[in-house]
Amino acid sequence: MIHWIERIINLILPPRCLLCGKVVNGDNGLCNDCFNNITFITKPYCVKCGYPFYKSIDSDGICLSCLNPKNKQIFRMCRSAIVYDEYSKKLILDFKFSDHVENKVLLARWLNMAGKDIFDEGIDIIIPVPLHFTRMIKRKYNQSAILAKELSKLCKIDVDYNLLKRSKMTAPQTQCTGKERQKNVKNAFVVSDIEKIKGKRIVLIDDVYTTGATLKECAKILLSAGAKSVDALTVARVCQ
Repeated sequence: MIHWIERIINLILPPRCLLCGKVVNGDNGLCNDCFNNITFITKPYCVKCGYPFYKSIDSDGICLSCLNPKNKQIFRMCRSAIVYDEYSKKLILDFKFSDHVENKVLLARWLNMAGKDIFDEGIDIIIPVPLHFTRMIKRKYNQSAILAKELSKLCKIDVDYNLLKRSKMTAPQTQCTGKERQKNVKNAFVVSDIEKIKGKRIVLIDDVYTTGATLKECAKILLSAGAKSVDALTVARVCQ
């Protein structure tokens, strides 16, 4: 019965591409033209940070940045589904700022595929990067929490929305340079229940990985609270 209702609805209001608005078949979310413009991050990439290799790689598949002893490794692994560019930008910004929460299904599906390496290593809890309550009031929802909820349905791992909280109102990261981003989010997060963190393998969820400053600060707090490991999983990543 539900199947027939869905078919009738699709006849009256056919699904449309999330980017260009063309009528599409099924629940793919994007038309062929828009889908082909999306750059997916696939192997080869650094086995640690997930950054795609555009040049030669070392035999272990680890990028030079991760091999540098000066760069302390916070995450067990980082992974992102797509490159953040002129084509993917609208899909993410519409979801984040323009109430296009319908984009969550497609974005979570991509997260699930990109997170295979992480899930294979084992995860106990999914935690979305939190928003300060004042920004939640203005934006009405936390896009990372919505992504985490949809991802949980696919990978069957529980989400906790309250273990990590943003305790300090900070300027939007988009208004900061690379070094300013680290300073901007320093000491901006707290763990609400240390006992629930101890010994857990955690994956942090966010929409875009730019410099990683926010995710790294979250990971530091979780590790200091006793987490066994912290991974980062985002829909998109800035690749320069």
